[in-house]
Amino acid sequence: MLSDVYKTIERPSEETLFKEKGSKFFGYAFPVLSEDDVKVRLEQLKKKHHSARHFCYAYQLGIEKIRFRANDDGEPNNSAGLPIYGQIQSFEVTNILIVSVRYFGGTKLGVGGLISAYKVSAQITLEASVVVEKTINIHYKLTFNYDLMNVVQRIIKEKQIDVIEQKLEMDCQYTISIRKKIANSIFTIFNNLYKVDIKVLD
Repeated sequence: MLSDVYKTIERPSEETLFKEKGSKFFGYAFPVLSEDDVKVRLEQLKKKHHSARHFCYAYQLGIEKIRFRANDDGEPNNSAGLPIYGQIQSFEVTNILIVSVRYFGGTKLGVGGLISAYKVSAQITLEASVVVEKTINIHYKLTFNYDLMNVVQRIIKEKQIDVIEQKLEMDCQYTISIRKKIANSIFTIFNNLYKVDIKVLD
């Protein structure tokens, strides 16, 4: 079964707070599409929490080709970033950044305590987020003459195809978006139409 759905968040979560032995962990989840998005969000948090000691985070980017990173930001190795990333995996979300900002409360938690605290911080942050399911879509460009407009329109209506953009100039150009699992069959329908040109867009 070809899966063409994935889970993500569309807007930042509410700020969450988890306290453990005087330490405070402020949790945030952000939708991100690139490493640049991650940098911007981290810079915003560093301005907001300028006296915090640690900004531990994990992110995952991509749908079919996954890229991820976990960062302990000065905490003992693998005590912060990986527990946060574990929650991203457990909630099966992608294109997401989770940051846990720690204010040290004077009592050391030890590695086990840190792993647990960062895990819980990430978990309650994800629970406070609105997770949505999206489909993986393929985009095609259709080019055809005006005399084929009715035929093309009928197929678009029958198959409930999303038209993202249309240009009506010397000829007609439609950019359409199709769920991955039915994309090949839609491509074939248009490709078999005389005088309709269909191309895959990246």
